[in-house]
Amino acid sequence: MNNYEHSVYLDVKKCIGCTTCLRHCPTQAIRIKDGHAVINDMRCIDCGECIRVCPKKAKKAKCNRLSEMSEYKWKIALPAPTLYGQFENLEDVDYVLNGLLKIGFDDVFEVSAAAELVTAYTRAFLKTANIQRPIISSACPVVLRLISLRFPSLTDNILPMLPPMEVAAQIAREKALKEHPELKSEDIGICFISPCPGKVSYVKNGFGSYKSQVDKVISISDIYFELINAMDHDDDIKAVSHSGMIGIGWASSGGEATPLFNEAYLAADGIDNVNRVLDQIENDNIPPLEFIELNACTGGCVGGVMTMQNPFIAKAKLKTLRRFLPVSQNILTKEQQEHIPESYFFEDLPTYYPISRLSESMSESMRMLGEIQKFKATLPGIDCGACGAPTCQAFAEDVIKGNAKEFECIIKYQSALREFLKSKDDNSDSL
Repeated sequence: MNNYEHSVYLDVKKCIGCTTCLRHCPTQAIRIKDGHAVINDMRCIDCGECIRVCPKKAKKAKCNRLSEMSEYKWKIALPAPTLYGQFENLEDVDYVLNGLLKIGFDDVFEVSAAAELVTAYTRAFLKTANIQRPIISSACPVVLRLISLRFPSLTDNILPMLPPMEVAAQIAREKALKEHPELKSEDIGICFISPCPGKVSYVKNGFGSYKSQVDKVISISDIYFELINAMDHDDDIKAVSHSGMIGIGWASSGGEATPLFNEAYLAADGIDNVNRVLDQIENDNIPPLEFIELNACTGGCVGGVMTMQNPFIAKAKLKTLRRFLPVSQNILTKEQQEHIPESYFFEDLPTYYPISRLSESMSESMRMLGEIQKFKATLPGIDCGACGAPTCQAFAEDVIKGNAKEFECIIKYQSALREFLKSKDDNSDSL
């Protein structure tokens, strides 16, 4: 049930055991043991926040290499719209798409084009009666795993629609098989060019019973220099792009929700803000809303840790680029919007062990909770992290679960030691 393959990993040789990642992990998945960080696989959501903040670059993302695409007869690139915001003075996305063809891909299908289709079908889905509201976007895989682990009561609120990456992969494969009948499905390699490790984990693990149609995931930072060398602005370029303002807008926070033409929406970005919003939804402490867009990375996908450009600069570049584009190049007819293809939906959500659960038994959980609160009351309550846990609450849980020892709280240990030495001095004085 919890056999989850992660894309974020630790280079132990570079880790110095500082508490930077410990203090920033949104699910408290990191502990410091034996002088270095240890990642709890059951808690990690592959948000990449530890990669972003690690001063020694000890946290890394595990992706595929471009050379791995050589095993396929027909190679298709799926560029995320974030990719377009990485380049200086880009006036036409076709330069990027033609560059991808030059470095070895046989075809390109824009994820931004699929995003415009998902936008149109989401508008139609929001008109459905008797659905759990507010609807929470399913585009960010990090948010989906976070909900499953920390907010399982909100799983019914998730939009049951595949993200644009998967829709793009489906369409691209069908297109290749139709145009090249000599090919088999296994001859076609589909490569997503990703801004974040969360997408890598999504492809590795699938989603519930759904198996990803993407075969490989390459980071934007890995392909950037090879791609920029292939982008010759003096060459005649082929018109390849089939997306507009709406699709490319998905790269930034609010880009998914705004074109739904529904003012009852909220868009939040940054993992801490996402946590706050989900907490408020769970506690019913939020205004009546129809749709909620959540992005784990600051600024949206432009803030992914596998990008090259500052997210705010990338967002500004995309804003300039969008001014020269049509609103959308993937407009559905009224009849098409009334019948959402079944292939656009996923059937079920992954099943995870909620990280807040202490035991399978309710009575045992209540007993442990009582012991945790009792032990926590003896701790200094300053959340210093010196014990190797992010907070005193987390340390108390670790101790009661048997994953840590009481004396590992240095402040408590020093206090007890001072009391012991003082009592010895008092006894020697009395003699």
